Amino acid sequence: MTVLPFAPSTPEEVDFGPVDYISDCPVRIGVDILGNSWLPVIAYTLRHGPMRPGHLRTAIGGVSQKMLTQTLRRMEQLTLVERRRYAEAPPRVEYELTEAGRDLLIPILALGEWVHKHGHEVGGALAGPDLGEL
Repeated sequence: MTVLPFAPSTPEEVDFGPVDYISDCPVRIGVDILGNSWLPVIAYTLRHGPMRPGHLRTAIGGVSQKMLTQTLRRMEQLTLVERRRYAEAPPRVEYELTEAGRDLLIPILALGEWVHKHGHEVGGALAGPDLGEL
C-alpha cells in the first residue's frame, strides 16, 4: 500500500476554515464530483495522458457510449478535461486532464487507498449479516 505524502494522518489535521454546508458550498462540489460513479474512473484512466473516447471505453469496460459521452461533457464543463479535435479524415478527438483534473487524482488516489485498507470490511457489512451469527 502506498502512503500518500500529502494526506493528513488524522481528520483533525484538516482545516478548511469556516464552511457552511449549504447548497452552494464548495465542499458539496467535491462530493458531487466524487459521487458521480464514472467521473473518478475516467479521470483515473486519463492519468497517463490523452486518450480517444473509444480507447477510454475499452480501458474502462462496462461503461456505455452514452454514459461515457455524458460524463466527458460534464468533465469538460467542469474544466476537468480538455477536448481536442483534430481536423483529419476521419475526425479524431482526444480528451486530456487539465490541471484541475490532475489535481483531482489526489483525492481519488486517497479514496483508493482507503478502499484498499477498509474495503473488505465495508463490503462485508454491505453483504449483510453472516448467517452463522444469527
